[in-house]
Amino acid sequence: MTDRDASSQPRKPRSFSVDEPAARPSPGASGTRAAGKTRKPAAIPVTVEMTMEQDDPFLSQPGDLDALTPPPATPRPRRLGAGKILAASLGFLLALTLGIWTDTLIRSLFERIAWLGWAATAAAAIAALALLALVIREIIGIRRLAKVAHLREAITAKANSATAREARALAAEVSGLVGVNPLTARGRKNLAALDDEIIDGPHYLAFAERELMNPLDQQARQLTVNAAKRVSVVTAVSPRAFVDLAYVGFEAVRLIRALAELYGGRPGTIGMIRLFRDVIAHLAVTGAIAAGDSLIQQVVGHGVAAKLSARLGEGVINGLMTARIGISAMDLCRPMPFKALKRPGIGDFMSDIANFASKGAKPAKPEDGL
Repeated sequence: MTDRDASSQPRKPRSFSVDEPAARPSPGASGTRAAGKTRKPAAIPVTVEMTMEQDDPFLSQPGDLDALTPPPATPRPRRLGAGKILAASLGFLLALTLGIWTDTLIRSLFERIAWLGWAATAAAAIAALALLALVIREIIGIRRLAKVAHLREAITAKANSATAREARALAAEVSGLVGVNPLTARGRKNLAALDDEIIDGPHYLAFAERELMNPLDQQARQLTVNAAKRVSVVTAVSPRAFVDLAYVGFEAVRLIRALAELYGGRPGTIGMIRLFRDVIAHLAVTGAIAAGDSLIQQVVGHGVAAKLSARLGEGVINGLMTARIGISAMDLCRPMPFKALKRPGIGDFMSDIANFASKGAKPAKPEDGL
């Protein structure tokens, strides 16, 4: 049989094992290793350290947002210090100087031309009346802020032990304070419907808080969100750090005044200065201005701000700072403490600010300009 005849014959079927494929020897291996022998497993010394989620700096935890929220603010104690005595003494001397100068001016005008003396006298009288009106307005504004603080302290002390009469009296004071705001009309109507009902004091105070403070809290949240958005946009596009600081300060003063007027405070100039000082002092003491920067970078820097530009990331951080100022201002301007209603946290504002910044960072589509 020739080789051609052998190759033309059909090949007989054979079986192969596919369970354990034979290990192919390496080109440099010795010929003594069998073809079907597999290599034994060997232990490789590798040190693996597991990092828990709460210890991972690149993961923002819900507790981080709670840590960013400042604790409830309280008014600073008023003390008669050396600075106040010095300011009062210098103010008294300045008033005497102005009085003597005005008297000398009017006398000299009367000696020269009588009608000029009468005109100066009328101008001095008008200025004195305007100054008296300003002083009265400032006193009323300070007393109104003091009344808000007194109501908040009284309700805090009586929140769990107030009698029905005490609860109705406190709720009536709060209703009279915020009665000028039309947002509280429905709540005051619902409170008036309970005049003939029998209800215990703590439940009545909780009902009053929900009816009177809930619409005001929603409006306060909207004011804070709008201020934070404006700060985030301006600080993202401003070329200088001085402009950032100036605008943040302007928006902080504007926000605190708006919240005070919303809750019935309506402070004057001096009252506004005291209220702003209390808010900033509270944030400075609690480390909410500078000490929380690293924590904000951890929460925002690796999330939304990492996807945006560096300037927009700074805008988001400044917006969160403004939101923290708004939260502290709500604590000081609200006539009732947060008992029945949840106190707002930084997480309630972060989503709005971050979404607003992310929308501003998206490139415009061609069809958007049509």
